[in-house]
Amino acid sequence: MSVSRIERVSQAVIVALLSLLCLSVLYPFFYMLAISLNEGADAAKGGVYLWPRSFTFINYEIVLGNEVIRHSYLITIGRTILGTITGLLVTLLAAYGLSYRALPLRNGLLTYVLITMLFNGGLVPLYIQLFNLGLVNSFWVYIIPTMFSAWNMFVMLKFIQGIPDALIESAELDGAGPVRILFQIVIPLSKPMLAALGLFTAVGHWNDWFAGAFFVTDQSLIPVQTFLQQLLQASDLSAVLGSNSNQEALARGSQMQNITLMSIKMAVVMVSALPILCVYPFLQKYFVKGVLIGSVKG
Repeated sequence: MSVSRIERVSQAVIVALLSLLCLSVLYPFFYMLAISLNEGADAAKGGVYLWPRSFTFINYEIVLGNEVIRHSYLITIGRTILGTITGLLVTLLAAYGLSYRALPLRNGLLTYVLITMLFNGGLVPLYIQLFNLGLVNSFWVYIIPTMFSAWNMFVMLKFIQGIPDALIESAELDGAGPVRILFQIVIPLSKPMLAALGLFTAVGHWNDWFAGAFFVTDQSLIPVQTFLQQLLQASDLSAVLGSNSNQEALARGSQMQNITLMSIKMAVVMVSALPILCVYPFLQKYFVKGVLIGSVKG
C-alpha cells in the first residue's frame, strides 16, 4: 500500500518530536554521568556537558568507600527484595479471595478497600499509628505499611476475574481446592501481571526516601534515597566523609583537593539510579502485557 506524501511528512515530524523528547530525557542522565566521572574542581569551572574533561574514578571511590552509603545500600536492597515479595504475596492472596463472588460481605470489603484508596487520614495520624505499633525507627516501617496496595489489588482482581470460569470449574470438578487452584492455575496464568506489579512495587521501594526521612532517625536504618536527599541539602563534604571515615582517601591529599560536593552528589545519584535502571529492559515487556490485560479484562 502506497503512503501519501502527507503521511510521510507527518511520520517524519512525529519521529523528530519523539527523538527530541528522548534526548531531553537522556541528556540530564549523561550530564550527571559526565560530572561524576570528572574531577570536581575541574567541573566547577564549567564546560562539562556530555563527557568528562578530566576523567577520574575518585568520586566513586569516595562514595563506595563510605560506610554509611554502603550500609544504606544494604537497607535499600533488603527492603526492596523483602517488600516486593511480601507486597505481591498479600496483594495476590487478597485479590484471589475477593475474586470469589460467593464470599460473604464481598461487596462491603471491596467498598472498604476502595475508600482506603481514595482517602487517607494524613501524615500525623499515620505517624501516630506507626508509633503505637512500634514501627517508628525500625526496619519494618519500610515493609509492613506497604504490604498491601489497594490499586494493585484491584488490578490483580480484574486479571483473576478474566480467567475463564470453565477452567476453574473443571479444576473443582476434579477435586481441586482453592489452594491448589491458586498455585496450579491462577499463579501460572498471572505471571505477566505479577511481573508488572512486582516491578512497580520494587521501583517504589527503591526510590522511596519519604519513610526514611520522616519515620526513621537512626542513620544506620536510612535507605540510600534518604541519604541522597540529605546529601542534596548538605553544604559541605562532611555529610559524606564524616569525621572518621575515608581516612585512606583523605591521606591521598592531591586527589581530595579535586573533589567537590557537586561531584560527590552526582556520583551518589548515578550509583543509586543505575541498579533499578538495569532492571527495566528485562521487564519492560510486562508493562503493557500485564497491566492492560488486568485493567481491560472483566
